[in-house]
Amino acid sequence: MKVKRTGIITKILVLVLLASAAATLLSIQSRLKAAQVNRDLLTQQIQRQQEINAALEDDIAHSSDPDYLADIARDKLGLLEPGEIVFIDPAR
Repeated sequence: MKVKRTGIITKILVLVLLASAAATLLSIQSRLKAAQVNRDLLTQQIQRQQEINAALEDDIAHSSDPDYLADIARDKLGLLEPGEIVFIDPAR
């Protein structure tokens, strides 16, 4: 039985194909890492937005509560009820 030896061109072609495959794998790996980082950032944005949405839902649920509205008027707008006195702690 005769064994046919491969020519130099065949060896070069196999080497070029292997190098191309290695370069493609490295490119895909770097794109995969970038996509994973992007996914993590988007997951964080989703969590922050869900927290904001929950706070807004709570605000909507308590929008007709007079005590809640008075607290908002006091804290955010600096309003006071008639006869109400505010004491400011200088240590803060």
